[in-house]
Amino acid sequence: MDSRFASCGFLFCVLLILLCIHSKSWKDVDREENNLQQTSIDDAKQAHKDMHANHVHDESPSSPMDPSLNVFFTVDDLKLGKRIPIYFSTKNLSTSPHLLPREEADSIPFSSARLPELLDFFSFPKGSRQAEAIEYTLRECELEPIKGEAKFCATSLESMLDSARGFFGSDPRVKPLTTNHISKHTALLQNYTVLEVPKLISTPKMVACHSMPYPYAVFYCHGQERDHKVFKLSLGGDNGERVEAVGVCHVDTSHWNSDHVAFRVLKTRPGDSPVCHFFPADNLIWVASPTITKFVV
Repeated sequence: MDSRFASCGFLFCVLLILLCIHSKSWKDVDREENNLQQTSIDDAKQAHKDMHANHVHDESPSSPMDPSLNVFFTVDDLKLGKRIPIYFSTKNLSTSPHLLPREEADSIPFSSARLPELLDFFSFPKGSRQAEAIEYTLRECELEPIKGEAKFCATSLESMLDSARGFFGSDPRVKPLTTNHISKHTALLQNYTVLEVPKLISTPKMVACHSMPYPYAVFYCHGQERDHKVFKLSLGGDNGERVEAVGVCHVDTSHWNSDHVAFRVLKTRPGDSPVCHFFPADNLIWVASPTITKFVV
């Protein structure tokens, strides 16, 4: 099992490098207009909040009936044979915006103060869904980090690697983990069964990177120390789909907003127990390499 996950992480990293070096420029991919046109900014905002939950201290949660909220789980779910309802996006990663080489990404302004210039550059009209998506991403990237957390937005693979390695300090060897759909993925929401004993990835630090709506690939990354646990799970869907999933548990939730959607979904309260969530396939976690993997018993 470890070898499959290690292979997945390695191949994903290689894929990122190839996309960065050999990907088309923003001009050659028609400015990714169709991708941003199809992106619901409301869905993007909700997914962004769900994936780094402790940032949303001052906002009301969405309806717990929203199927996309089935990304949360508890440590009690980390058991062989456990069935969990999980929402995994069916987004086609092959049509997602491309990573740009650093030289090209650095040549394009990335600031909300220059939004009019950016809209003109990408030929997006003011007030359009694309303009709203660009503005949202820029403003999220410009927010100050919360106490005890490091954050950055990566516009190229090189900048992501440099910033992640900087967070890990004196030993900058890192590797990515990501959710991998082993079989064709068609069901947004279904019950999944834990097929093998879950594994705990022992890493004192981690950097979680979430894809953001933008004409080219942009990742919102935030680094945390101690207050987390990273898990790998082998899952089987009721329809036969297989997923090698990555999940993170936030250990101390005592400072979270009591109205946070995770507590409503899991029927818990701040500080009662860790809050865990799965990562979609277009997000990734950087951990120290080599890591120590332990079975969850």
